[in-house]
Amino acid sequence: MLSKFTTAALAATLSLAASAATAGAGDYAFEAVSPAMKKGEDVTLAVRLTDKRTGKPVADAVIFKARVDMAPDGMAEMASDVAPLPSKEPGVYAFKTDLPMVGRYQVTLSAKVQGEPETVTGKVIVEATK
Repeated sequence: MLSKFTTAALAATLSLAASAATAGAGDYAFEAVSPAMKKGEDVTLAVRLTDKRTGKPVADAVIFKARVDMAPDGMAEMASDVAPLPSKEPGVYAFKTDLPMVGRYQVTLSAKVQGEPETVTGKVIVEATK
């Protein structure tokens, strides 16, 4: 027969295991550092990756796919090249891209986060102004 202490310890362990099992790619979110910027060439676009459970930035994620297009304005075929830039702040990932015309652009990202088996994906909308 298990003592009350052993039973409580077992229950706590199972509870922790269950909560760890429910953590997933959906626990992370990308957001634009600046949701509006001037249109043009070689624009620096920055996004922040945060852990929704803690609200803290996620440093050292590996962004392996990034796309910028005008899908929000019905022009998904209007895509721009994206080049990564060095990060100046933990959890902030910057890219150089072209925003050739005024309008809304969708930034689609895929990342690997340390300790997370699933790929973290997200879409962020930014607006290019005159």
